[in-house]
Amino acid sequence: MRRRPVLWLLMLLALPRAARAQEPPAELQGSLPGARLLGSGRLRFMGLHIYDARLWAGTPPPGSDWAATPFALELIYGRALSGERIAERSLTEMKRQGDIAEPVATRWLATMKQLFPDVKEGDRITGLNVPGSGARFFVNGALRGEPRDADFARVFFGIWLSPRTSEPALREALLGGKAP
Repeated sequence: MRRRPVLWLLMLLALPRAARAQEPPAELQGSLPGARLLGSGRLRFMGLHIYDARLWAGTPPPGSDWAATPFALELIYGRALSGERIAERSLTEMKRQGDIAEPVATRWLATMKQLFPDVKEGDRITGLNVPGSGARFFVNGALRGEPRDADFARVFFGIWLSPRTSEPALREALLGGKAP
C-alpha cells in the first residue's frame, strides 16, 4: 500500500516531460500558428541511431500537396555528424526525387553547407516550409538561414515527405501513420 503514493508521485513527475514532447519548439511559436505534432519517427542506419524526426503542422495538416502547406520538420540528432556530411547526404537524397541540373545542385549544396553546422548528440535542426517562398532553418532554436527558393524547399523536404523517399516507413510515421 505504501508504494502506491510513490508510484503516483513518479507518474506525476513524468507528466511534464511527456507534455513538453508534444509542444512545438519555441522557434515555431510565431511562425506556425496552431502547430501540433503530426507524427514522429527514428532514423537508424546499420543499427545506429542517426536522428529522431518530428513533423509539426498547423491546420490543415500536409496532405498529398504537402509542399503547399506550412509545416516544420525537426531533427534531433542521436550522434555527432559533420555539417558537410549532412549537406552532402541531403543532396544525394534530394537527387532521388528526380534530376537536378548540376549548376542548381552545386548552388543547393553550397547553401546547405552554410545552413548545417557540425552537430552533436541532442542538437536540433528545424526546417520550416514557407510555401511559395522557401524555408527557414533553425539550429537549437536560433535562426540559421532563410533560403528563398521554393524549389529548394520542395525538394529538400521531399527527402522525408516525397513518395520517392528512401525511408518510406519514416515518411508514413511523420505523416501520422505507424512509427518505423
